[in-house]
Order: sequence, then structure tokens, then C-alpha cells
Amino acid sequence: MPTALPRVAWIGLGVMGSPMSEHLIKAGYPVTGHTLEAHKLDRLAAAGGTPAATVAEAVRGADVIVTMLPADPHVEAVSYGDDGVLAHARPGALLIDMSTVAPRTSIALAEAAQAGGKGVRVLDAPVSGGEAGAVEGVLSVMVGGAEADFAAAEPLLGTFGTTVARCGGHGAGQTVKAANQLIVAVTLQACAEAVVLLEKSGADLATALDVLGGGLAGSAVLSRKRHNFLTREYAPGFRLDLHHKDMGIVLDAARAVGAALPLGSAAATLVASARARGDGGLDHSALLRGVELLSGTAS
Repeated sequence: MPTALPRVAWIGLGVMGSPMSEHLIKAGYPVTGHTLEAHKLDRLAAAGGTPAATVAEAVRGADVIVTMLPADPHVEAVSYGDDGVLAHARPGALLIDMSTVAPRTSIALAEAAQAGGKGVRVLDAPVSGGEAGAVEGVLSVMVGGAEADFAAAEPLLGTFGTTVARCGGHGAGQTVKAANQLIVAVTLQACAEAVVLLEKSGADLATALDVLGGGLAGSAVLSRKRHNFLTREYAPGFRLDLHHKDMGIVLDAARAVGAALPLGSAAATLVASARARGDGGLDHSALLRGVELLSGTAS
């Protein structure tokens, strides 16, 4: 007899969480989900999942609990307290937090779970790849936690991740995600500056970006955001508001270990500036708007 797939509780059905949970359902996992928006629960039901009205209802009896939430306060609110995940998780359940939060938040959650006496195991497993990666099931998943718990979670994570790796103990996944967001922010800013340089110099932008993409300057950032740069369309695949939050995590993590981030600090300032101008709801490729403003080409 084939072994039954673990029962999954999924908390947080946003831009990333909805398609990720749907990959699990398609792979045969029984998924019960909870989120605050009724239409997203309807989407889960239409995909074959089971909606839950509360966190407690979703978590009750689950073998694996996945949280995919916007920021540290949301993870803490869902995890702790009488109505939280830790209060209602069954003994021995595996809690996988896939939100992007500070490493210290993930470490504190793992410690609280251990202290709870139920033997709830915790992994931090943030992802990279944005909405497109979630929809296509090609995310990169960076995991922190015990090796045995990672081994148990790896098949599940592989339903929506093509690169799934344990990076170390608790908090390590979040540290790698912080490094990812640092690289993405700096690369986006460099691409934006290159776009303005090319256009002000009279080069054909589409051709130039194709050439750059085929050389050492090529990157996933450049290929995925090429359309945005060419059209100045910034429908959010990953909002500047969220990248602003993530850059706060980057700088906090760097301070904690004494790492100097000269370019990272500058990129964080530019992201904050874009948000202050009202661009927080746009895709993070809208950093181009700031370069255009500085260069006198903003429309």
C-alpha cells in the first residue's frame, strides 16, 4: 500500500500562497487553508482544497503546517497565543514558515515550539522567484532547521520549488533570503541605471538588453524584468513595499553580525525613496522611475 501523503494546513493564501498551495493539491496532498479574504478561500475550494474559518480549524490534525505571510508581526500573531498555530498543532507536527522575516524571528519561533512540550518541529523556508515562480512551480527554497526535518519536508517543497536546499540551522534560510533580496535590489538598481544610460545615449534599448542578457551582465533579474523596463509597466510581481520591508531585514541582519553593506545601504535608501514617492504598490522594477527622475527624463 502506498503511504498516504501528509495532511497540510496552509495559512496565508496571498499572491504567493495561493498558487503554491494549489501545486500541493495537484500533487495529491490534502490541503486545508485559512486566510482573511473570503474570495481566496473560494479559490482554494475551487482548486480542491478545504477552506477553514480559523487558524485553529485549519491546523487541527494537520501533519504539516505551512505559513506564508507578509511580515514578522503576521507570523507572530498567527503562531502564538491561545488561537495560534502552536496552541493547536498536534504533537510532532512540522511547522514550515515560508514567510520572509528576520532570522531572529525564525529562531525565536523554533525555540518557542520546542518549549511548548508538543515536539512541534520548525523550519524557516523563505522562497525566491516571485509570483511568476510560484505560478510556474519553479521557486528557489532556502531552508533553515534540523536535517531530519528538512528531509521530511523536501518532497512537499519540491512540488513548487526546483531548487530546494537546507542552508543550515534555524534562521539560516532567512539569512540566505536576506542575501537574495540584497542582490536583487542592487541588480535592479544597476539595470535601471543602465536603461537610462542606454536611452539617453540613443541606443536601441530592446537590442541592448538582449545583448546584455547574453553576456556576463545577464541575470534572472534582467530577463524577468526586461518587459517592465521596455514598457514602463509595473504591475506588481513583487511590490516595492515588500522589498522595503525585506531591506530592513537585510540591514538588521548585517548589523547583528557586523557586516558592512555599502551598496546594500544605498539600495535600501533608494527603495525607501521610491516608496515615499508613492510607488510602494508597484513592482520593484519601478526603481527605474527614481533613476529617470534624477536624470530629468521622468514623465
